[in-house]
Amino acid sequence: MQDWLTMTACDLGRGIGMGQIDPVELTETYLSAIDSHPHRDRIYARVTHDRARSEAEAAQQRAKLGLRRSLLDGVPISWKDLFDTAGTVTEAGSALLKDRVPDADALVLRNATQMGTVCLGKTHMSELAFSGLGLNPITETPPCIDDEDAVPGGSSSGAAASVAWGLAAGGIGSDTAGSVRIPSAWNNLVGLKTTAGRISLEGVVPLRLRFDTVGPLARSVEDAAHMLALLEGGTPADLRGASLKGRCFADLQNVAKDNLRDAPRVAYEVGLERLRDAGAKVIPLEVPELNNAMSLSSVVDTTESYGLWRDVIEANPDVMYPPILERFRAGKDVSGPNYVAAWSKLEACRAAWDAATAGFDAVLAPTVPNLPPNRDRLMNDHEYYVTENLLALRNTRIGNLMGLAALTLPTGTPGCGLMMMGYPGSEEALLRLGSAAEAVLA
Repeated sequence: MQDWLTMTACDLGRGIGMGQIDPVELTETYLSAIDSHPHRDRIYARVTHDRARSEAEAAQQRAKLGLRRSLLDGVPISWKDLFDTAGTVTEAGSALLKDRVPDADALVLRNATQMGTVCLGKTHMSELAFSGLGLNPITETPPCIDDEDAVPGGSSSGAAASVAWGLAAGGIGSDTAGSVRIPSAWNNLVGLKTTAGRISLEGVVPLRLRFDTVGPLARSVEDAAHMLALLEGGTPADLRGASLKGRCFADLQNVAKDNLRDAPRVAYEVGLERLRDAGAKVIPLEVPELNNAMSLSSVVDTTESYGLWRDVIEANPDVMYPPILERFRAGKDVSGPNYVAAWSKLEACRAAWDAATAGFDAVLAPTVPNLPPNRDRLMNDHEYYVTENLLALRNTRIGNLMGLAALTLPTGTPGCGLMMMGYPGSEEALLRLGSAAEAVLA
């Protein structure tokens, strides 16, 4: 039963389907592991014991009757604390929303529940999802799996920690500028950023509506594919027969390779060699317009974030962590015309990106240029906080600014991921590529 805490979600689901794993026993195993874990309260904001047990009992009955609703029917997963959960406090990591209790589940949570998954609880996150580090002194900062004194990446920090530490079979997070992929990379997981607009944001506490996406943090690409299907109530991508032979990838040269730290650089280079050895072509690519897009980020990002949260923030700014408050207020003085002009320029950059990458199966880059920074130093050195946060978000932000689907895969080097960026709406094709790459990377 201890192995259940490290098995992939799909393997657990297959075990349930074959009658080898009882959903109630499985859920109790996870609840016991959570409640006895020394980092329980740093990872989970709230554990939904009663809901989990009720859903596990229903999954048990369906399994006995041969009426399972999906491969993951009866599998326990965690939810980032910005997904509304009926009757359960949902605060998005902020004292601004203290004791906020929604009346209904977010649509994605309803979909996953209908597909049979078990909700273990709500995981900690960066305040209002506005940080790539996962540092949150207002609520809690979860530990990174390879270094308990380091931050785990954000903003889906607890989602990643719950999976990495064996306290959930999968985690659901959100990604606005890297918030699924950064913690996935730093905790040696698979993370999928979906295309903006593909998955419903109904009942999801927003940060930037034009960039917010929902996606899974998982132990395997297969898990990510099935978890994506859960969120939509759909059919998972068919990963059978996936191969890298004859595939053509772009190795992004500009922006993504600037100021790479040694470990991510070496891990990425080794990863590219493994893809080549498996029959893939990897061709260097520069997209000059990307540099222009990155310079627009400070306008389009902060302006929408502050616009959505201005009234709530300014009514009670003292309860916020100062660096997060500072980031929100950076959008305070951007004029309407400048915001519109920035979006017009960004759309032109997206068109240039689409033209430059049209001949490739995916564009590759190191997921995160740096390794997880030390928590205490971030708290005591503001310049270090700003530098490490912006660097952590830089590469993943490319996918959000360009409106792409993106997938991060473990490289086998702790804390280092390899990112594949595909076309908007290409999640299924990207997952097939990821499945083939996964087999040779780690």
